[in-house]
Amino acid sequence: MKLLVATSKTQGARENDFDHCVEGELVWIAPCCDDGKDSADSECGCGRSFDGLNSHLGTTTALVAELPGFTYSDYAEAIRSSLATQGWPPEAADDVATGLLAFTSGWEVGTVLERRCEWFAERLVPAPPG
Repeated sequence: MKLLVATSKTQGARENDFDHCVEGELVWIAPCCDDGKDSADSECGCGRSFDGLNSHLGTTTALVAELPGFTYSDYAEAIRSSLATQGWPPEAADDVATGLLAFTSGWEVGTVLERRCEWFAERLVPAPPG
């Protein structure tokens, strides 16, 4: 099962990158506030971030990862618990889990992603010369 986890890989490729999550923490794609919907570069950062399920903090980079032994039930429960703690409706957990699994199915394991509002792309950083 492919999931999104926080990563520090490629951090700094954009001037306004941030990484406040725990490395390897499960992340989700939370809805944006009004400012975040208008600009991925808004001050709040929600239009460019993935949010940690445990820390409830954000990162601008997420890694598509395979977590052996982690089941759909485990995933849905992690999401349900996080949503409840943050004041989101916990009954949305199955929809969120299903949506995230559908999203990650289109990416290769090991791909680092960035978010620009509703647009997502592989984060490529050119190799240094030489």
